[in-house]
Amino acid sequence: MHIFTEIDQQLLFLFNGSNSLFLDNIIVTLTSGVVWIPMYIALFYIIMKENETMAQINLIVACAIAAVVVTACITNFIVKPVIARPRPLNDPLIKYMVDMVIPIGNKDYSFFSAHAANTSVVATYLSFIFKRKLFTIAMSTWVVLNCYTRLYLGMHYPSDILCGLIFGIGMGYCFYRLFLRLQIHYFHTTIAEETGGTDDFSYKISGNDIDIIITVMVLILAFAILKASFI
Repeated sequence: MHIFTEIDQQLLFLFNGSNSLFLDNIIVTLTSGVVWIPMYIALFYIIMKENETMAQINLIVACAIAAVVVTACITNFIVKPVIARPRPLNDPLIKYMVDMVIPIGNKDYSFFSAHAANTSVVATYLSFIFKRKLFTIAMSTWVVLNCYTRLYLGMHYPSDILCGLIFGIGMGYCFYRLFLRLQIHYFHTTIAEETGGTDDFSYKISGNDIDIIITVMVLILAFAILKASFI
């Protein structure tokens, strides 16, 4: 266990902080959930565009929201209080070696990362819904970027990120399977009818839809860079 803890700490130091105030400000902006609201709007637009009825739209969105809420509740109200692992910035063994960019409360816990779990559950669920490789790559990039910000800021250990990702991916797949069951129940179809005989299901989104997601991500990154330039 001691060896694992030491490896975890050393990996954290590889990602944590820098001597650049400019980069600090970019990371602080990108780690905020508010800045990614345009991303969620773009995803909602694609869901609406690919469905003909509000009932279908509501089902996809409801499952996505439920996935995030359940994942966040389990992470924040069960796992974190039970494990009660202090964040690196509060860990008495290493807190003076961690670069602190933003202050945090002493009661904030580290294991596992809610950012990693919440972003990966959305990315996994929608990647199964919209089964396109480029879309999955775009969503995975979004997840990795969010995870990197948490390591950079010293908010989580790499093991927190890894476990959060595993949990989020698992929950995303479970809610995709739930979506399939509800699709059958409420729309009186079988998966075979929807998929031509397979047990899978997806909406075939266009390249233009994927371009929208990539463009929004680039614009958010540009906003973070521009904001950091004037601080």
